[in-house]
Amino acid sequence: MKISRRGFALSAAAVAAGAPAILRGQQGPLKARLKVDTERVVGDIDPMIYGNFIEHLGRCIDGGIFEEKSPLSDSNGFRKDVLDAVKKLNVTQLRWPGGNFSSNYHWTDGIGARDQRPPRLEMAWGTVESNRFGTHEFLNYVEKTGSQPYICANFGTGTWLEAQQWVEYCNSSEDTAMTRLRKQNGRAEPWKVKLWGLGNEMDGPWQMGHRSAEEYGKFALEGAKLMKWTDPSIKLVAAGSSNYQPGSDWTAWNRTILQYLNQHADYLSLHMYVGNTADDYGDFLANSLLLDQRTKTAEGIIDASLSGQPGNRKIYIAWDEWNVWYRARGNSQRGRRILEEHYNLEDALVVATFLNSFVNHAHIVKMANMAQLVNVIAPIFTNDQGMYLQTIFYPLQLFAMNAKGKSLELFVDSPKYKTPRFDEVPYIDASAAYENGSLVLNVVNRHKTQAIEVDIELEDKQYSGPVAVSEVNGPDIKSENDFGKTTVKTGERTVAADQRRLRYSFPAHSFTQLKVKLV
Repeated sequence: MKISRRGFALSAAAVAAGAPAILRGQQGPLKARLKVDTERVVGDIDPMIYGNFIEHLGRCIDGGIFEEKSPLSDSNGFRKDVLDAVKKLNVTQLRWPGGNFSSNYHWTDGIGARDQRPPRLEMAWGTVESNRFGTHEFLNYVEKTGSQPYICANFGTGTWLEAQQWVEYCNSSEDTAMTRLRKQNGRAEPWKVKLWGLGNEMDGPWQMGHRSAEEYGKFALEGAKLMKWTDPSIKLVAAGSSNYQPGSDWTAWNRTILQYLNQHADYLSLHMYVGNTADDYGDFLANSLLLDQRTKTAEGIIDASLSGQPGNRKIYIAWDEWNVWYRARGNSQRGRRILEEHYNLEDALVVATFLNSFVNHAHIVKMANMAQLVNVIAPIFTNDQGMYLQTIFYPLQLFAMNAKGKSLELFVDSPKYKTPRFDEVPYIDASAAYENGSLVLNVVNRHKTQAIEVDIELEDKQYSGPVAVSEVNGPDIKSENDFGKTTVKTGERTVAADQRRLRYSFPAHSFTQLKVKLV
């Protein structure tokens, strides 16, 4: 037997396997403490951390949000059932057209009369792109969802002039050839698209137009200058690291490109996907610790790039692709029915821990995009007859609807476990948002089998009124949803709290959101 730091006996088999320790000799339930001080503010939670992403990939757009011949679609070709679900998800900003697709997308192919648009060989995902969904359709869709657009320009096979003219077409009020073309295509007023990406995953050898960090930095700088000279109000997102494979140096990529873009980029894009190929629940649930590490490292690189520079420029982090993705993955993923991941409860818990990380780093993480919105590694899944909400929909919805205002730095004292990658993983993972006297606590109990009783203490306020409880859970960690079957969803109830203390037992393998007024 081996004794843990907290005095609990661990089985030798569990220690040897590196699996989450099952605590023995524990009298009563596991216990933890959480302290809240509303004056300990991390930063403002930017609503743009609740963004999403659509790409011309598989059935995300064609057959997902856009299905012209479907009886479920409106006159624009937008699936009405999907549009309703997107609105309920409260997507704050939507990234398009890619992804890898963007590196060979020429935007002029996707404007004008739909029947006259040229079909093109689509090399990123092995299909033919009809171009029937283009700039006007995307910006129309964003308006219908109440979101805001984020366009990723082609910095792979594209040119500086192409990117500049796309900004001009979308944003300019001047009388130019581009604005006349926009009006000819049915849009008199500019859309004023604020967010623009300087390419996608340019550090990846898989990317069309892949460049070295030095080459990309020089190329993106000239494109950024033209784009901002066209519309100085836009915000630019530099293509930061996405390649974490052995032999790659993701920190060097970010350092190098920021040497060129630190006076033009407003965000540094980072991508991260995680999976559970080893079927190790405890290690899988610990992935947000790696997300924390990469966020902190990137923040330091940003600070170093701005050190000694004139003015008071800020560059923030945009995790503009993130999700669980491992089942529907591999070199054979080409064609229309690809990347159709089916999610279970443990995936939803990982999503909740990632969202906790974004909130806990609200001072530097100002944008995030779950990838993607429909069918392709997505919270919404469709067929010809209807749709259902995957398990990952529910934590994202709760965060997007309720976790607003100021992020608070929490004190969390939780029992921990060990995994093959991490020596200490807290069973309780939490974040807090505070706005207009309302406290929202987001808590994941990572423990696979045991509830954890947590004393939630207020340092400078008192609870006022009932506590609204929203819990995402299911019968077991492998529970999935499907057409006609919703096994994992949000359950709701209320509990009472004392003046300064709330004792709450968080069930095993659960995400719980507590919402209460403070005085």
